[in-house]
Amino acid sequence: MCTAATYKTKDFYFGRTLDYEHSYVDEVTVTPRNFPFHFRENGCALNHYAMIGIAYVMQCYPLYYDAVNEKGLAMAGLNFPGNAVYREHVEGKENIAQFEFVPWILGRCATLDEARREVERINLLNTPFHESLPVADLHWIISDQSGSITVESVADGIKIYDNPVGVLTNNPPFPIQLAGLDEYMGLSARAPRNTFAPGLELKPYSRGMGAFGLPGDLSSRSRFVRAAFVKMNSVSGDGEAESVSQFFHILGSVAQQRGCCEVGDGQYEISIYTSCCNASKGLYYYTTYDNHQITVVDMHREDLDADALIRFPLIRGEQIRAQN
Repeated sequence: MCTAATYKTKDFYFGRTLDYEHSYVDEVTVTPRNFPFHFRENGCALNHYAMIGIAYVMQCYPLYYDAVNEKGLAMAGLNFPGNAVYREHVEGKENIAQFEFVPWILGRCATLDEARREVERINLLNTPFHESLPVADLHWIISDQSGSITVESVADGIKIYDNPVGVLTNNPPFPIQLAGLDEYMGLSARAPRNTFAPGLELKPYSRGMGAFGLPGDLSSRSRFVRAAFVKMNSVSGDGEAESVSQFFHILGSVAQQRGCCEVGDGQYEISIYTSCCNASKGLYYYTTYDNHQITVVDMHREDLDADALIRFPLIRGEQIRAQN
């Protein structure tokens, strides 16, 4: 399971946790403008917007988990098991394989409005990338500095929802996640006021009791509430270091620790990586489960007019600074 979020100070930030029991060979991957994207039913795109994100590269093709393009449009796919439905070819639609969705949108669209119009034209195909990789059940968050949408391909078609909190987790479907926030409207970052009963003297015994009732379990619905509360109440300076630090703290509120979520056969779900991209500047920051030091890759330091992928293996080992 995973959590994605947005954050805005002077610049616009987008990132996610990738939570799972094992990883593929994930890499920070820059796709330059002239890398040939071969689409199963839509020919080859020889020129498109450059993008950066974390991908599993197979047969020289970047299978992006999340990415941001050079125009500041960002997108991430999150597990949506049991609800995602993809289809066969539909006449009159742009038929895009599920694994092609991120490069199709980020390669063609500069803004959220353009992405929304493009999604309205799309049919997502149930075509696997490779016989060894089953089609993943996903839904997506697409964002820029103007806002966010959630896209779900379900039994009755592709749905596009405005996402006013700029947060997405997994199940249930997004409208249910969003409606669930109604149950927590009484939470506050401030100390609580006694409304229990007239004339009964009550007072807080601890700081932070305004958020009493905020769910703390690891389920996707609870993580949505917790990430939304932390993000919507978050305060930081607007400098780069302060903004990035605060973003990692936001996603740190929903991190998965090894041993707390058993998925069978002695395996445990963990936050394999956490990312934060300054979408305004193309700076992709990340940490991994065993490396808490923030690492950054700047897409604009690479040749964005090249025609080959630029790949950076994740730094996974813990980086500890000795102070004496």
